[in-house]
Amino acid sequence: MKAIRRFTVRPVLPEALRPLSDLARNLRWSWHTETRDLFQAVDPDGWRACDGDPVQLLGAVPAGRLAELAADRRFLRRLTAAADDLDDYLHGRRWYQTHPRAAEFPAAVAYFSPEFGVTAALPQYSGGLGILAGDHLKAASDLGAPLIGVGLLYRHGYFRQSLSRDGWQQEHYPLLDPDELPVTLLREPGGSPAQISLALPAGRSLRAHVWVARVGRVPLLMLDSDVEENGPGERDVTDRLYGGGSEHRLLQEMLLGIGGVRAVRTYCRLTGHPGPEVFHTNEGHAGFLGLERIREAGEAGLGFDAALEAVRAGTVFTTHTPVPAGIDRFDRELVARHLGDRGALPGVPVDRILRLGTETYPGGDPQVFNMAVMGLRLAQRANGVSTLHGAVSRGMFAGLWPGFDAEEVPITSVTNGVHAPTWVAPEVFRLGARRIGAGRAEDALTVGGSELWHAVEGIPDAEIWELRRELREQLVTEVRTRLRASWRQRGAGAAELGWVDGVLDPDVLTIGFARRVPSYKRLTLMLRDRDRLRSLLLHPERPVQIVVAGKAHPADDGGKRLVQELVRFADDPRVRHRIAFLPDYGMAMAQKLYPGCDVWLNNPLRPLEACGTSGMKAALNGCLNLSVLDGWWDEWYEPDFGWAIPTADGDGTSATSTMEEDRRDDLEAAALYELIENRVAPRFYDRGPGGLPHHWVGMVRRTLAVLGPKVLAGRMVREYVERLYAPAAGAHRALDAATSGDLAGWKARVRGAWPKVAVDHVEAVEHAPAGTAELGVVLALRVRVALGDLTPDDVEVQAVAGRVDADDAITEARPYPLKPAGGPDLEGRVVYEGPLPLDRTGAFGYTIRVLPSHPLLASPADLGLVAWPGTR
Repeated sequence: MKAIRRFTVRPVLPEALRPLSDLARNLRWSWHTETRDLFQAVDPDGWRACDGDPVQLLGAVPAGRLAELAADRRFLRRLTAAADDLDDYLHGRRWYQTHPRAAEFPAAVAYFSPEFGVTAALPQYSGGLGILAGDHLKAASDLGAPLIGVGLLYRHGYFRQSLSRDGWQQEHYPLLDPDELPVTLLREPGGSPAQISLALPAGRSLRAHVWVARVGRVPLLMLDSDVEENGPGERDVTDRLYGGGSEHRLLQEMLLGIGGVRAVRTYCRLTGHPGPEVFHTNEGHAGFLGLERIREAGEAGLGFDAALEAVRAGTVFTTHTPVPAGIDRFDRELVARHLGDRGALPGVPVDRILRLGTETYPGGDPQVFNMAVMGLRLAQRANGVSTLHGAVSRGMFAGLWPGFDAEEVPITSVTNGVHAPTWVAPEVFRLGARRIGAGRAEDALTVGGSELWHAVEGIPDAEIWELRRELREQLVTEVRTRLRASWRQRGAGAAELGWVDGVLDPDVLTIGFARRVPSYKRLTLMLRDRDRLRSLLLHPERPVQIVVAGKAHPADDGGKRLVQELVRFADDPRVRHRIAFLPDYGMAMAQKLYPGCDVWLNNPLRPLEACGTSGMKAALNGCLNLSVLDGWWDEWYEPDFGWAIPTADGDGTSATSTMEEDRRDDLEAAALYELIENRVAPRFYDRGPGGLPHHWVGMVRRTLAVLGPKVLAGRMVREYVERLYAPAAGAHRALDAATSGDLAGWKARVRGAWPKVAVDHVEAVEHAPAGTAELGVVLALRVRVALGDLTPDDVEVQAVAGRVDADDAITEARPYPLKPAGGPDLEGRVVYEGPLPLDRTGAFGYTIRVLPSHPLLASPADLGLVAWPGTR
């Protein structure tokens, strides 16, 4: 029989054990080994049964055991030490507070994301975007950066994955009870739940409560629409991650962006937390936060244009997708119906809202509202998540800045990183701690510093190899346990599963592949030549074994077919001891998988992997990467610590047809087999004295010493703070009500006057005959510019010079500012002069351009206006 109502009965902890509750409610335990060890000591069997979730553990510990612990002096000393350590962590001065530029840093940053992967005990993530967001918060906490995370609380989270007997993915959506999660309801002083509300069409309202998760020093606010005052449709807005149709997704993103800002204001009012000076939009899903801030500024008396400038100044936008298809786009009428005076943003003109999301570039669809386009227009600073992805993003969005080359589009890059204390196996940490001490090892994982990582180079080969085998053996045990459970779910009886005890071998080269299953990640590329793969798996001298995991989106039948194809191959009795597919990939599985693999495989379609952080997590555990040169691997690959899979980009297989796609995949799969057979496996099995693969161990050592400090989330957050948050805070402080109005007025004046701006005449003194010149010659440029109604203070005139290709396009361009040589003539024209040094040999060229100039512009391309010779 089923209960008609469910609730959680919490135990009453003895007074001596009350600190356990504080430790359980702060998610620092998820990356702090000593705290996890303490909870395991409370009840080892219960700890395993609840999958390492302290909230569930404390809800299930018998009263007798609690009384026993309350009288255990040794345990109480450990508890006091853990509580004191947490208090010091939460309140001590850290990198952020002691930085020489700390006064420039924002008082607080609000970080918005549709998903957060902090711990498996709080399943509010689907893949890389959420794990990245969780690692961002954890690294910010370690550094003392005052972030406030903002997301949604999905009552069903993302789906749990299982397999049917024939290998088809099946989805399950367990109901999550917030009372059983490590979260606390935000309450008003009188005890009632704090509530935010959005007006919807037809007089409806969308209300939400705010749950707070403590991620170390960082509060994570999660909005929950499952409240009694909502109607059934509104109550289900936060039912599940990435579910529902277009209107459902729009409501989720309105609640995240608009409701999220209101939740931040409520949280700061109730807790005294300093209000954020900078708002960070992690992907376009949260882009409506800028519109809510414009509405707030309107209530304070600013007009739309002035409010827009004030909001842009303090906003950072991060894009994570390298393809237009990955961006949320809504029907304009749907957006118009839900926003404006009759919707969630009264007082904000709907036509101006729609203009912010309009695809104004060639090939854009004027009937859709593009969330990434709005995000870029609402943020003065934007970035991609790897160097290559930054370049791809500049090309993808170049149409928003007409007249500028893609490399000048104001989108920079901050390469993602991963939170080492979360992803480094305790055994790996202990190996390093023995060399440099636990405190310095912890600093190396959080703050970084290559000098600490270089200590790894002194560890003997035998110790590293012994550790690698230990981790591989743990993975073998984990795979067998999960595989047995999966087959039982698929309907197999215990008597059928004796073969599982022989799956994988702790002495065999182990390759890992685990991620979401969109088509571009090519889960089944390894299956292109199944006979070749079988020969690799069953090689008599150099066998290979592969562990695979991944989820397809519930609506993606194509992805599900890829999963089924892989599962059916892995079910073959000839190879099932050498390849395993593990269902229900998530954080808990990943933390076992990364350390236990020798090689991490990644074979996406280049350049569709924006960053790809799974290989980073593997590298932190001494796992070598075997990957297409995409995302972060394109940036940091060296032969010392991995292999690059050749791609077919340049041979004409541009994937414009199915035949070309097949040929490309065949070529890249063949390259993958060749690498494994002739380079990877021989190096793993090449043993020297004492049976040690010295060359392989040397690559492991280089991976840890060189890649280690680069792939840290601490490095990533430091870059965000120094390169994006601090300038955004400065711009925010510079734009008060009067200044933002002045800037908006200046922009309007420049846009209105720009059609009359032109380069009228260009001359250069000291040209050599026949268009040649000697290295070191300086050209004296004299340029006449028509400014119309503008003044020289409104513009910058530049010579842009560099090498030229066969089409006279300037490459490696460098600007050389020119100065006015006098005031305007009677026709408003101004002469500009300046030197142009010929400092490079070979084909060389230059041009002249005029740009708007204002001290509060973050980029010369900010307005998307430029005048060239011959244009008016």
